[in-house]
Amino acid sequence: MDNSNNTNVGNALKYLEQSISKHDQHQPIAFKQFLETLTQNPAIVLRSIFQVFHDMIKNYTDQCPDEYPGDSESIKFVKYDCRRLFSDNTDNPFFADRLFANRFISHIETFKTGAQQNKIFIFKGPPGCGKSTFLNNLLLRFEEYTNTYNGACFEVVWKLRKKQLGGEYKEYRTNPILQKMIQLLNTLDKQQEQETSGNGNHLDISGHANSLYYNDEKAPILIDNYIEVPCPSHDHPILLIPKDIRRNFLNTLLINSEFKEKLFNEKGFDWVFKDNPCTICSSIYAALLKKLKSPLKVFEMIFVRPYQFNRRIGEGISVFNPSDQIIKQNVLSNQMLQKRLNSLFKDSNQVKFVYSRYAKTNNGIYALMDIKANNAERLIDLHNIISEAVHKVDEVEENVISLFIALMNPEDKKNIQDFQSFSDRIEYINIPYVLDIQTEVEIYTSTLGKQIINMFLPRVLHNFARVIVSSRLNIKSDALLEWIGDPKKYRLFCDENLQLLKMELYTGNIPKWLSEEDIKRYNAKRRRKIIAESEKEGERGFSGRDSIQIFNEFYTIHSKDNKLITMSQLRDYFTVIRKDLSKLIPYGFLDSLLHYYNYTVLQEVKESLYYYNEQQISKEIQNYLFAINFEPGSVETCKFTGEKLEINEGFLENFEIQILGKNIEQSKRISFRKETQKHYTSKTLTQEIMFESKHITETELYKKLQTRYTYNLKEKVLEPFLDNKNFRRAIKDFDKNSFKTYDKKIKDDITFLMKNLCEHYNYTSVGAKEICMYVIDNDLAKTFTQIS
Repeated sequence: MDNSNNTNVGNALKYLEQSISKHDQHQPIAFKQFLETLTQNPAIVLRSIFQVFHDMIKNYTDQCPDEYPGDSESIKFVKYDCRRLFSDNTDNPFFADRLFANRFISHIETFKTGAQQNKIFIFKGPPGCGKSTFLNNLLLRFEEYTNTYNGACFEVVWKLRKKQLGGEYKEYRTNPILQKMIQLLNTLDKQQEQETSGNGNHLDISGHANSLYYNDEKAPILIDNYIEVPCPSHDHPILLIPKDIRRNFLNTLLINSEFKEKLFNEKGFDWVFKDNPCTICSSIYAALLKKLKSPLKVFEMIFVRPYQFNRRIGEGISVFNPSDQIIKQNVLSNQMLQKRLNSLFKDSNQVKFVYSRYAKTNNGIYALMDIKANNAERLIDLHNIISEAVHKVDEVEENVISLFIALMNPEDKKNIQDFQSFSDRIEYINIPYVLDIQTEVEIYTSTLGKQIINMFLPRVLHNFARVIVSSRLNIKSDALLEWIGDPKKYRLFCDENLQLLKMELYTGNIPKWLSEEDIKRYNAKRRRKIIAESEKEGERGFSGRDSIQIFNEFYTIHSKDNKLITMSQLRDYFTVIRKDLSKLIPYGFLDSLLHYYNYTVLQEVKESLYYYNEQQISKEIQNYLFAINFEPGSVETCKFTGEKLEINEGFLENFEIQILGKNIEQSKRISFRKETQKHYTSKTLTQEIMFESKHITETELYKKLQTRYTYNLKEKVLEPFLDNKNFRRAIKDFDKNSFKTYDKKIKDDITFLMKNLCEHYNYTSVGAKEICMYVIDNDLAKTFTQIS
């Protein structure tokens, strides 16, 4: 064989050994070393399964800044970025919308502060909402987290030294095949011992703590340096400190620790002082103490290792599907180990090595995928364990403190409704279909790739998500109606059921088109009522699987090179191509969505075309605020601008028309003038200018007038262009050589318009041209002038 091949193989094996050894955290350490670790980082070492689970969630979740940090009515409905928890580096990502993330984090916060062992947490949601994906990814992250330093949990391993306990060596005769295997192991062991003798190391070829030595081919003798007994219940090592002295012991151990106050006073750490070790550990401790007469000698035989969670072998994490058969034999033991323990302690009754399958998830996670078939029976069997945290194994009582999780479809609730005594032990957490349009879009881009965004005109992709989400919302919202009153006042922006408004609120956005009065009335109490309605939504409509399939079909039909997907195509898909889908969409929603889209893009075009002289507008407002304090016919010099003003009805009327519109009645103009003058004298002049030393342009009244003035100017910005046929043709010719043939004014206006659409509203050059043609060809400016 080529020497280079031997070298490569050797290097590869060396890398394998180093890499695996680097991540091997399973080597037990002495109890004394464990206590040193505890004193260095008690917050990590002294954690229950619930506290570890809480820390895991917080470790993988990022809280985003509050969009409204100064909002006194905030209910802390903030955005949580859960991608690292549920999506990143997973085979099937789960997407948590803002509503579910807040609901989930709210429950998780209780894990840190109080005992949770008397509950089972059932995540309830309709088929296709992603429950199984959610749980699989959650357990994947938990397993990953517990293999890190910050996520480490600890368990007891006994190393019972036979020599110290006065045990005798035993002779085991074997059959010929076993003899041959033992000879081979013995030979390999001696070779390894020779190779490592230079540095004093010894590799235990068994992979365990027991070493094998033989004195004769025919009658090999198995000599155990010690018997290793891992706690089958994964007991936390601190529980082996007798309960009556545990508090004083920790008080002495953590004498200079800031953590001590937390440990002794917070309810989340009650388990440290109240819980007992399992019966096996208790029995071994008592038997050793009886034999050795010294607690310190007993603790020398206690070792600690990280608790290795492994879902695949059911260690620390057990997950059951409804079709998994129930194993009737629930009492587990190890007869060989039992015999060795009996021999060691000279009594078969001192230590009974029996435990149940529930012990494998003590201080771990026990999960049921869907409460039906065999899992319904499994859930009922958990009743006493959840209630009392105790399980009977033959005549032995076994402690079981686990995090119990289950998934459930709404229709499966009937499987447990006959057990009323169980109802107070269940805490339901809803996982509905996605109700947040931002998350729905994220699902589409994750499925088909982020490049699909570039195939849509701005807002069209999100409007597709709005159509899907509308099918999942309740038609009527009592909370919104109580707040808004008559929905017709927002007919330019919203549907009559206010679903478009609710979608914005569910993403954490307070729409700017709401009136100042309604924004002021959007208090904390109303916000909680609106968010609470989400608990009863998302159980019907298009499922998660349906929405991906529908979107994929829509995208496939309309995605073509250099042709952006438009709102008209979206409408036609649901009303012409797939009319069968419209039965799940609320009546009139598509029309309202198109209407809102038209209004929005019209405002974008107006905003992008509008260029105003801020200095001139500012002068006109300041002159008006000064002039309304004098009688018509006066000639005065404005103290704000220094301009000489002829104050007459015409001067005042011209400004008021700009603010209120040309069709405003005279009586309403006069009323507006009087109210403005009253506000100016009672607050602007006396309080803001004289007392607070504000300039007139910094006052509340000035800013309100400036907003209304510029808004009305923007509304009229398209009027000069609507009847100009050259304007439409010039837009079509933009970016072509023929565009150079138009006059300078049109070229400047259109170049300004296109630049702003691209910079401020994320249009591409092609998209900006398309949306301008859409606004002109559908005569949107005239449509909304008539409506308003």
